[in-house]
Amino acid sequence: MAETPFLKMHGLGNDFVVLDGRQTDLDLDPFEAKAIADRHLGIGADQVVLLKNTANADVFMQIFNADGTEVSACGNASRCISSLVMKEKGRDHIKLETKAGVLDAFDGGDGMVTVDMGPVRTDWREIPLSEERDTLHLGFQVAQPGDAGKVLMGDPVGVNVGNPHCVFIVGQPEVVNMAQIGPIVENSPLFPERTNVSVIQVVGEDTILAKVWERGTGVTQACGSAACAALVAAHRRGMIGRSGIVVLPGGPLGVLWRESDNHVLLTGPVATVFKGSFDIRRLLMAQIERMRTIGEGPQAAGA
Repeated sequence: MAETPFLKMHGLGNDFVVLDGRQTDLDLDPFEAKAIADRHLGIGADQVVLLKNTANADVFMQIFNADGTEVSACGNASRCISSLVMKEKGRDHIKLETKAGVLDAFDGGDGMVTVDMGPVRTDWREIPLSEERDTLHLGFQVAQPGDAGKVLMGDPVGVNVGNPHCVFIVGQPEVVNMAQIGPIVENSPLFPERTNVSVIQVVGEDTILAKVWERGTGVTQACGSAACAALVAAHRRGMIGRSGIVVLPGGPLGVLWRESDNHVLLTGPVATVFKGSFDIRRLLMAQIERMRTIGEGPQAAGA
């Protein structure tokens, strides 16, 4: 089998392995995507992105999380792929199709790219939740593991910006252990499709500090859809206007929640780190050997 070429890209440290299937019959299954994203035995990435042809836009973007699960949207990946395709076509505007819909993307110059992430959804059925609740006050609490009587934080906001988000507004995001609370919230029965988790603090008229646990990936340096969800949540609580800067560990992203059409726009930098190629068989064999060593079965890899 010939080796498969790839690009490594990132948006504020939120990194992606990009594969181009527009000229080939390249396809991925969850186990392959997980093998590619593995930071020890593969190339390493928060998400693996496969480009495909589509009649509905300039390109279709299929997105896999690091655990192999497929997702509908990714803000930073959308900006990276849009930058790549705009350069290919010599244009400053393209349309990008994802499972969440067709998005408009614009070149802002100096490495900045804006993507229209589409409409914000706040109805409990659209997030989705497993039961009817007020998404402005979910009434959800996170307790200290091993000490159910100690509540760490609660009353988050629920929002869908192409994927589900649970946003906690706290006093000091920097002290929250996302690796500890992220999996608890992500896998709560309240979220039948699991959820992304953010802790945020509004620190000025137009600035939000945020930390993120990405569904199916874990702690990341930045998450574009989480930045959008952060601004939407803070605005719905009356704490900020409809535009602002969301500062993540990897850096700042600009967000605008447009009143005229309910769409949310995301702006920030993108970068191409390097390119290379790989033999998927070798990556798969490395995963299988590890599972044999620790006693896992192949069927567990895409769970």
